[in-house]
Amino acid sequence: MEYKFATKAIHAGQEADPATGAVMTPIYQTSTYKQASPGEHKGFEYSRGTNPTRQALEGCLAALENGKFGLAFASGMAATDTVLRLLKPGDEVLTGDDLYGGSYRIFTKVYAQYGINFVFVDTSDAHAVEEAITEKTKLIWVETPTNPTLKLADIAAIGEVAKKYEILYVVDNTFASPYLQNPLDLGADIVMHSATKYLNGHSDVVMGALVLNDEALYKQLWFYYNACGGTPGPQDAFLVLRGLKTLHVRMRAHCENGRKVAEFLKGHPKVERVYWPGFSDHPGHEIAQKQMRDFGGMVSIVLKDADLQETFRIASRFKVFTLAESLGGVESLVNHPATMTHGSIPKEVRESVGVVDNLLRLSVGIEDGDDLIADLEQVLGER
Repeated sequence: MEYKFATKAIHAGQEADPATGAVMTPIYQTSTYKQASPGEHKGFEYSRGTNPTRQALEGCLAALENGKFGLAFASGMAATDTVLRLLKPGDEVLTGDDLYGGSYRIFTKVYAQYGINFVFVDTSDAHAVEEAITEKTKLIWVETPTNPTLKLADIAAIGEVAKKYEILYVVDNTFASPYLQNPLDLGADIVMHSATKYLNGHSDVVMGALVLNDEALYKQLWFYYNACGGTPGPQDAFLVLRGLKTLHVRMRAHCENGRKVAEFLKGHPKVERVYWPGFSDHPGHEIAQKQMRDFGGMVSIVLKDADLQETFRIASRFKVFTLAESLGGVESLVNHPATMTHGSIPKEVRESVGVVDNLLRLSVGIEDGDDLIADLEQVLGER
């Protein structure tokens, strides 16, 4: 029987504990497992490679992305690193010009020194992606919506390009979550998540994830996963598994509040521009309508006539929104990308794609929407 999203979020990958009947997957806080004889065991040998709590989480993650295989990592960057280990010196990666700072950093500061070339293109234009492909292109890495200017990439269109040229295709689905879009259904080979964000949803765990369908590729990734050791502990796996059970409920509230905040900010005299894909004049609105179920809880704004000092002053005055890194928790956060999440990107590079000093990124939480508007009013003034 094929279950719908909410049912999968609560039950997929999980069975009552066979020893006790516990409904919730136990935290198997163990590093090793008893073997009946050398090599004869119950599927678990050492917890770096496999752990029952983590295995339940990986099954649930796979189900939510309509995939066959899930891998949970100690962080989103550990998940990213594992994919990049598939490459060899001389290989080329096509990726977006508006990209999370941590991804940009590992691409340009870590893997570039090993002879891997990274080409940054406007992934909102599938034709531009195809035009940039060379015989050395081995991987296409796409964020959609992007961080922080919320550009949309047509996942299916780029998937056709990747398939045409037999290039591995990865979609970072962190900003949308599997509740809003499922890249595997649209042609991606691998879906990547910073599970720290919406999947966990409570700002108390750092974790990453990969989901895919191809068994041979899964075995390659699992080898690096186990050999290099970027795996999470069972306590964190338990917490993310618990977070997934309310993902559908939380995402509905994030989307509702995101719309309310974006509409309040649009046309505000102290706001020059609002980035939110739900607006009909957003360049990627039609793509969002096609591949997403709603428009999410991420909203970025450019403050009008604000220098860096004024931007800092505004960012520090919120009372409900918290000035902090990260996103996707139940609490609303405000972030200054230029000096926080995207500080590792050179100024001229980030400004070329709109990550300017007077841009703030809002992760709209699930508090009462009227309180969020009131907080914006006390910071910016009424419209």
